[in-house]
Order: sequence, then C-alpha cells, then structure tokens
Amino acid sequence: MSFIRTSVAGGVGEIVLDRPKALNALDQSMIDDMYVTLGEWGDDDSIETVLVTSASDRAFCAGGDIRAIREHAIDGDTESITRYFASEYRLDQLVADYPKPYVSLIDGAAMGGGLGISVHGEIRVVTEKALIAMPETAIGFFPDIGSTYFLPRLPEGVGMWLGLTGARIRGVDAVAVGMATHFVSSADLPAVAESIRSGASLADALASSGTEETSDVPLRKIGEYFADDNINAIVGGLRGAVGDDWAQEMVGLLENASPTSLWVTAAMITAGARSGLDECFDRELHAAEQITATNDFREGVRAVLVDKDRNPAFDPASIEEVDPAVVARIVGA
Repeated sequence: MSFIRTSVAGGVGEIVLDRPKALNALDQSMIDDMYVTLGEWGDDDSIETVLVTSASDRAFCAGGDIRAIREHAIDGDTESITRYFASEYRLDQLVADYPKPYVSLIDGAAMGGGLGISVHGEIRVVTEKALIAMPETAIGFFPDIGSTYFLPRLPEGVGMWLGLTGARIRGVDAVAVGMATHFVSSADLPAVAESIRSGASLADALASSGTEETSDVPLRKIGEYFADDNINAIVGGLRGAVGDDWAQEMVGLLENASPTSLWVTAAMITAGARSGLDECFDRELHAAEQITATNDFREGVRAVLVDKDRNPAFDPASIEEVDPAVVARIVGA
C-alpha cells in the first residue's frame, strides 16, 4: 500500500499525500515513492508542472516519521536511521534542483519534513489554515531537511528564532518572511488546484492570490533578540525583557527544548549561512546520525509523540551545562 497517489493529465503531474491518520508524516515508503515519481516526471517531456497536494484537511505534511526513527534508535538499527535521513535529504535536494515548476498547496500543518518537500520548490501556496513550524528542538533533535540552508537566509534573526523556539507561524507570516510565495484563501484553494490541473498558466491560476491580512511577526524584536548564535545571550536577553509578554513566551518555548539541541541548532544555522545546500545536507546527515543516538532524542520523542506527557527529562537539563565538545561532535565541527 502506498501513502501517495499520483496522476498525470493535461501536462500536470500531481502527487497527493495520503496518510491522514499520521497527518501525512513521511515514512520510508513515501520518501522512496516520491523520489521515483519525481525522477520519472522530471525526464518526461509531456509533464510541464508538478503539483503536490494533501488528501487531509488537517495537514499538508506534519513532518518525518520520527517515532519510527526512535524505535530504530532504541533497537540500535543505525543503518535504517542513516537510510531514512539520506533518502529524505536526497528527495529534498531533488525538489530544490527540479527542472520544472514544482507547486505545493499548503492548507494545514506543514512542519519539519513537510517543509523539505515544499520550501525547496519553486511555488509554495499557503492559506489562513497553514501552520508552519520547525519544532525539532522540543524532541531532542534539530531543524534539518535543508532548513540549515534556508533558515539563515530569511530576514535577520528569523531563521534562528524559528529553529530554536519551534514557534508556529501562519500562512500570511510565511509569505512575509519568504518561506511561502503566494497566499490564497482556503475556500479558494480547490479552484486554484483545479485551474492548475486544467493546464492554466501558474500566473493565471494564482492571479487571485493575496490577502488583506498583514503579518504580525515582530521582525524588529526577532532581529534584536535572535541575531546572535550564543544561546546564553539569547535566553539572557529575553529573560531581561521584563514586561514583554512575547519575549517571555519565547523563554517558555526555549525552556521546553533540549538544551543540547538548542546549541546544536544554533551552530548548524550559523554554519549553514556560509554553506551551499549540498554541504548543509551532508552536515545534517552527520548530525542526524549523531543526535539520534543520544538520550535527549529518545526522551524528547517519548515525551512529545509517544507518551505525550510533555515532560521530558533532558540531560543536561540547562543550557549552561551543555558540553561544547558534545555539540562539536554532533555538528561535525
């Protein structure tokens, strides 16, 4: 059984993500099936555009199949872990290099791996129901899927903010910071999809895109608090902002994250700012192999996705106690 459905008509190849019970979380079979399909379509002259949609009204793709990765880690099956991440990043690289217009319609949650198969593409359409996030630090992991390349290329501090805190942004916010290219109301999205399927030009299909809503992402504050990659400095600055509710909310998000993951994430984003996408994927694969072997990863996934008690016992428990040598080993510095 495949969790993706494909069709070709009128010069448009469509991939429908169809694993609704898991919010379309990418398992190994979905990654493999998408890679084969996109490879074939890239060489097919009859296909001019690729469209990626979801069969679920709750999610585009909520991420990778992290619970399965945790099981592999517990079993010591490092080969399956490496295969998963290597094939996922290979798929994301294919999307980034795709020779034809690649269009994602995001109406619902798009997190982690869901951004890997969308943000690297040419056209990313979001709605008011879109919920975008990189929530990995809360599970003892780090933002991967090539995000260490695109996060540092967002407006100042925004990538560090999203990567460290796991903060969720809306569709209009994603357009404002450059993670999405077009906004369409959720009610109009089926018509946009049908227009693309019928062979209309992308310009015509998206002609009605736009919104009267404005983003409320506090870019000035983000640039002020998250321009650094020193976790102590970031947290200290936020804690010192007495009376600033937003800053204190960010402190709460950071305190729920794995301290080791915070330092790793900051280092990965800083390194990614001066690296090509392929270099970022290589670094991410090394870091993924290293960090999935840690207690924080097993404990973080347990607390958030398995037992869902939201009470992980991270070790070390504070950012001050994190050993720089451990961070360097994970990052590969």
